[in-house]
Amino acid sequence: MSEAPILQVDGIAVTYSQIIAAVHDVSLTVPAGGIVALLGGNGAGKTTSLKAISSLVRAERGELTAGRVVYRGADVTQAQPWTLVERGLVQVLEGRRCFAHLSVEDNLRIGSFARRPARADIRVGLERVYGIFPRLKDRRKTLAGYTSGGEQQMVAIGRALMARPSLVLLDEPSMGLAPQIVEEIFEIVAALNRDEGVSFLLAEQNATVALRYAHYGYVLEGGRVAAQGPANELAERDVLQEAYLGGAPGRYAGRRVQDERVAVV
Repeated sequence: MSEAPILQVDGIAVTYSQIIAAVHDVSLTVPAGGIVALLGGNGAGKTTSLKAISSLVRAERGELTAGRVVYRGADVTQAQPWTLVERGLVQVLEGRRCFAHLSVEDNLRIGSFARRPARADIRVGLERVYGIFPRLKDRRKTLAGYTSGGEQQMVAIGRALMARPSLVLLDEPSMGLAPQIVEEIFEIVAALNRDEGVSFLLAEQNATVALRYAHYGYVLEGGRVAAQGPANELAERDVLQEAYLGGAPGRYAGRRVQDERVAVV
């Protein structure tokens, strides 16, 4: 990993509908070439933090009321979402959000449109994605709505890769997936990071898996950073279980907790 951060978030606060304070004071750093995990229990502010970084929070009547977001050395706090995609910052939303009535391949093509590429570039991008997700090549003509949850997650990540990102914000990649598929998804994330230098900031309910693949982690609690540290050290700290379970460390070890759900309005 490079020492220069690709993303710097300084003290952001987010309010919905000018009433609900979802995030109060979140600061974090993603090094170039790093995988950073964002962890925490229900309502901790993980999804909101990601959407504040990608400027998607405004689509849900949210407002960034304090702090700043710096991407590749430039202040992008007030940037439009599509300009961030053009500059290589792409979010994979919670729940996949595939276009069910379009084919797998058409879903992937949509991811390249922000770059306005030539047809030859789209073909190259598709072959790259099919090389990473061979299963999608076999399903490329199938309507996305008729694919499995794991395949839809692959479509969502593949669609993001079509934009040629430098940084991917990945929200709940394990949600609703079988353990074997979860491992497959995270192995692909690790390979993209290792072989192509793609940086990742991922919000994940499965802390055990996330910290196994991440280099560094942040634990959110009540919209604030409650703990942070190298992933291998953070996994051993009591504060991680306290943030998820709200009780004594180790009381419910191994239990999975669902992330916050922010309704789209």
